[in-house]
Amino acid sequence: MLAFAKDITQNQPNHRDEDKNPELKNYMNYQRNLDHTRIVYYSLKHAKNELQEIIQQKRKSGKSAEAYLEQAFPLAHHFADDKTLTLMLKKLVGGHNETNQWYRMNDYYHALVFDCMDRFIKYYNQMVRDSAEEAGEFTFAGGGEIDFGDWVYLYFSHLDFHIGTPLDQSQYPFAKRNKVIEEAIEKKTLNGETLEEALKSLKEEYNIDDIAIKVLLHKTINHDDLELFHTSIKTPIYELLTHRQKGSWDALEGETLMDQAYNFGSQLKIWTWGKKKKKVKVEESS
Repeated sequence: MLAFAKDITQNQPNHRDEDKNPELKNYMNYQRNLDHTRIVYYSLKHAKNELQEIIQQKRKSGKSAEAYLEQAFPLAHHFADDKTLTLMLKKLVGGHNETNQWYRMNDYYHALVFDCMDRFIKYYNQMVRDSAEEAGEFTFAGGGEIDFGDWVYLYFSHLDFHIGTPLDQSQYPFAKRNKVIEEAIEKKTLNGETLEEALKSLKEEYNIDDIAIKVLLHKTINHDDLELFHTSIKTPIYELLTHRQKGSWDALEGETLMDQAYNFGSQLKIWTWGKKKKKVKVEESS
């Protein structure tokens, strides 16, 4: 099973305050409709199968798959060709289907998974809007759309591999961190430093991972970085997230880190829902 920032096998989350807060309750009901392991699986499977089909088509026609790779893998195509991406996707699918091990990913893999999920969720959500019956074949979201920004917030620990590429401010809390780092990079490059020099000089201040820097520099993935690191599924790698805290504030007393994540996630989702409703009203009145 692929290890994200939070445990994707937990499909029936609860929050201690949801019965007191209708908006939080709606958000938690949305979360309980999601089967995260299946969402990840179908995202990877869709990407792998489509890539293999495209490669075969291009080989028959003698054409390059470069344009397709740029479109389908806007982040990952910078560091891997079609053969390497196929290998990486096979490793991801194989690791995800292994129920006895957690497989930890580096930022090369995080970037690829981000590409795959972004593309598949857009495809699925469009299917929900166009044909509920066809979308009903997928049972991982209760027949509704999936909020990719919300999923990213909950299950990615950061988006450092996305630095320099625009993020939707309304969807990604990580955008604020990325913007600060991007501004710091810009100052350094204007003063004559290369991108690599700027990233390395900011590494400690912002705790940027070495592999994230490789991704940002578009360095081709090497043999060592193709490895997925595994540990027993029995290893309590998510124990801290469910530990109830003793806080000085009443709001924190007895809360887990997961409680706090869902609280903030619900506030973000309510905000984005509100913005979408306002936009629809403006469009309808114009």
